[in-house]
Parts: sequence; structure tokens; C-alpha cells
Amino acid sequence: MDFHFYKYHALGNDYLVVDPAKVNFVLDAETIKRVCHRHYGVGSDGILYGPLTAPDAISLRIFNPDGSEAEKSGNGIRIFSRYLFDAGYVTTSPFTLTTPGGCVRVELLDAKASRLRVDMGTATFRSDLIPVNGKPREVIDEPIRVGDQQFNVTCLSVGNPHCVLPLADISPDLAKRLGPLIENHPLFPNRINVQFLQAIDNHNIRIEIWERGAGYTLASGSSSSAAAYAAHRLGFVGRQVNVHMPGGIIAIDITPDRHIHMTGPVTKVAEGFFADELKAVDDGRGSTPD
Repeated sequence: MDFHFYKYHALGNDYLVVDPAKVNFVLDAETIKRVCHRHYGVGSDGILYGPLTAPDAISLRIFNPDGSEAEKSGNGIRIFSRYLFDAGYVTTSPFTLTTPGGCVRVELLDAKASRLRVDMGTATFRSDLIPVNGKPREVIDEPIRVGDQQFNVTCLSVGNPHCVLPLADISPDLAKRLGPLIENHPLFPNRINVQFLQAIDNHNIRIEIWERGAGYTLASGSSSSAAAYAAHRLGFVGRQVNVHMPGGIIAIDITPDRHIHMTGPVTKVAEGFFADELKAVDDGRGSTPD
């Protein structure tokens, strides 16, 4: 039976997979916001739309719950790869996926594809490639003013943009308070994902995450990759890093040629159909609820 959506989570970061071969309506921004809404829709941290055809690999599009499109998502890639295995699109490992943020190589680490390893590619600290406004430079340990506070941040791209704030203490409340201010800071013309980083020892860091277009998030693969790479560049950790998040732990391995390998689990949650009423605004206000 072909369902309209397939729901998975990766350490509490949940996505809906919508296969274009199995739905007959357009996922415009308003529909995406409605479907992802925790009270008015199915509820999710985003939608993975695919598989789509590409010249040499399977491709997908990644949508945030505010209707915007993301370049890349580490957890989303693992979830989508698990769906490809479950649906029979892939039967061998490794294989390649194409995202708007670049190609990735995926390995299935067990018979049920419940644990996966992804080569997320390389990272860059170059301001013009992240992007960060101002003169061309590497954005490493650079001061930034947020409201009446000043922090030092390291910014980088792993296919999507990230801003890492090393701090002595972090908390969900801190991420929820400062995250939206930094996401929408004038320095970042395309907005930015934010990680609040606490270094534990040479092999462990802890992060709290504010995701661009999604808000406070229990776990993130691209955030784990970016935070671990930034922590390594700043000298806090070595090449093998366990990234501790509220949802669980992702293992990051940084190779000598600067590739970031991310390993973590995926859990299937549900599959189902979208009701016709969900596709039409019915809250009486003429728009999707916030």
C-alpha cells in the first residue's frame, strides 16, 4: 500500500518523508506549514520530498516547518536514506544522495538500516561561502553583539550555514532566548543555524540547537557536524567527537582530508494519509496558524 507520508525521527528530530510518486498535490509553503504544525497538522521538524531523479544519484528536497527550503540536513539525510531502504529504492550500500547543499555518501550499518553513517563532505569558514556579511575572511572566534551582550562565534558551512557559540554553560532556555536573535542577525543574509557549544573533554562536546526555520531542536546532524568541526578547529577536541544533545548522541569523525563523517540512529514512527481537509485552510482566519 502506498501511503502519503512516512514519519521517522533521528534522536527526537522528526521528519515526514513525502514521496512524489505517492501524492497528487503540490507542497507549497502554506501546505508545508500546515502539515508540519504540531496542533493543526501531522507535526514534524520538516518534510523530506523525494526521491527525485538526478543524473548520477537519487536527490531530495528538504523543507523547514516555516515553509522555507534547507540546503542540507544530517538527520534528514539519515531518515531519507532509511526510507529509501524501507521502500526498496536502494538495496546496496554505500550509495550517493544529492541535496541542494551537495552530494553525500551514505552507508547502512545494520540489516534494518536503523543506524547509518554519512560522509557530510568538507566544511568552510569562508565568509563569502557561508555567507556572513562584511569583508572576505574566515569567521573564527569573531566577536558578535546580540542585544546588550557580546559573544565570540565561529561560523562555517557544511552545505548549510552555522554559527557556533562556545560557552561555559548552556541550556535550552539560553538557546530559545538567543537563538532567534542570532538566526536573524544582520550579519547573516540567509539567516543561520545556531549551536551553543560546551566542551567537555577531548572527545566530547554538548550542544543546544536553534535551527533556522524550525526553532529549538532536540538533535541535528548538520549542527553536530558543524559544532564538532568548529570545536576541532578551535582546539577543544580531536578528530573523533561524541556530540551530546537533548535527544541523544551523534558520533563525528573528522578525517585527515577534512571530511566529516556522521554516525547515528533512525527510528520509524508511523505512516499514513493526508486528509483532504488538511490541504484546505479551515481555522477560520484565512491563513495557516503560527
